[in-house]
Amino acid sequence: QVHLVESGGGSVQAGGSLGLSCSASGSFADINVMAWYRQGPEGKHRELVAEIGPDGRTNYADSVTGRFTISRDNAKNTVYLQMNDLKPEDTAVYYCNADITVWIRRDDYWGQGTQVTVSS
Repeated sequence: QVHLVESGGGSVQAGGSLGLSCSASGSFADINVMAWYRQGPEGKHRELVAEIGPDGRTNYADSVTGRFTISRDNAKNTVYLQMNDLKPEDTAVYYCNADITVWIRRDDYWGQGTQVTVSS
């Protein structure tokens, strides 16, 4: 089985910084795109925050460009999200996502989610 385990998150005041990490464990052949999504309060839909390919190419949501940085360590099967200049609207549960190949099948895997709360 494949598991994604997240760490980091917490509470911070506006303008502060937080870091998230997510490590994949289990038996798999390859990790393709890794990403962070978030889901805000009050039933907001889950949205893509940032993604990174195995070659390091990145893509960010407009709302976080210039403030968040996604990176990965392929040797550790880990993806990171450094969040700077946080705003109250960044408050959400953040989920790690990875496109992983197990044998010949590719599937999406999700972490358990970690809360990020930004106070004004």
